[in-house]
Amino acid sequence: MTTTYEDFLKTKVKTIQESGFEVEDSQMNPKLFDFQKYCVKRALKAGRFALFQDCGLGKTFQQIEWARLVTEHTNQPVLILCPLAVAGQTIKEGERFGIEIQKLKSDVFGKGIFITNYEQLENIDCSVFSGVVLDESSILKNYEGATKSIIISRFLNTPYKLACTATPSPNDPMELGNHSEFLNTMSRSEMLAMYFVHDGGETSKWRIKGHCEVIFWEWVSQWSVMLSKPSDLGFNAEGYDLPRLNLVEKQVETEKRSNGTLFNDVAISATDFNAELRLTKIERLSQVLDIVNNSNENFIIWIKQNEEGEYLRKLIPDAIEVKGSDSPEYKEKMLLGFGNNEFRVLITKAISN
Repeated sequence: MTTTYEDFLKTKVKTIQESGFEVEDSQMNPKLFDFQKYCVKRALKAGRFALFQDCGLGKTFQQIEWARLVTEHTNQPVLILCPLAVAGQTIKEGERFGIEIQKLKSDVFGKGIFITNYEQLENIDCSVFSGVVLDESSILKNYEGATKSIIISRFLNTPYKLACTATPSPNDPMELGNHSEFLNTMSRSEMLAMYFVHDGGETSKWRIKGHCEVIFWEWVSQWSVMLSKPSDLGFNAEGYDLPRLNLVEKQVETEKRSNGTLFNDVAISATDFNAELRLTKIERLSQVLDIVNNSNENFIIWIKQNEEGEYLRKLIPDAIEVKGSDSPEYKEKMLLGFGNNEFRVLITKAISN
């Protein structure tokens, strides 16, 4: 019998063993759209699954319904982990659809859905939960991060897992690898060794092997679903064609400095970059003030340095600032306040991935 190269490649495809359970449409919340039912059913059948969906597709509702069906099936509690200030919003979302979600405060007994933020993870007995949902699971993106390691180790033996985040960058294999590891599918290092080749001297530069371009994505599609709109899965996309996002770039011009050269210095290192931010602070933030103070709309202002926040707070009367050093309780209160239109302007530190 002659074996072709294509037959050989098929033998290398990893098949995921599904470990979940099936549900009928009659068991599901009737308010789910058809594409949402499809995604929830597929995630339940797989047991451990990822929903990579763009904003506006109802990931929160889907993860709540997934959690409800898992706790009903196992008669044990399910935990939702989320970023700060998201817990309250998720609880309200559950109320909209008749699903009770409790804020995790102490020991858990019996079935039910409980929610807390990632910062509380070290204080939780994760072994009591039959299922876990990672809301904004892109927190796994940092492959050297302590939070990622804790999440993967604490829920290693959890029977049901669901990771929910926006569609990951196709050029970022680390994020996919960490999701795969969390879902007990394949470790990140195994994934890189099997499907990728190291490209150059930087450890983050990996590219898919030429012969693996198809089988890699076939493998990913076994433990996740990616979509930017329902029609990606063949469903009706009416109402999901969002208007184009307007990105308005403002160019800041600075005066020629007395540095003995024809042009101002070009910032290269991190030290030079931060020094340049300080030198151009007034010019840059003046444009921010012009935009924000001449409008009644709500704004989030991302800053790089603490002194930028201090400067803006003095000149924007209705602004609040959330700092990294603030307590989790204060952060949550301020973020929820902004979400509830109690504050018009939120100033916070930009996060580098």
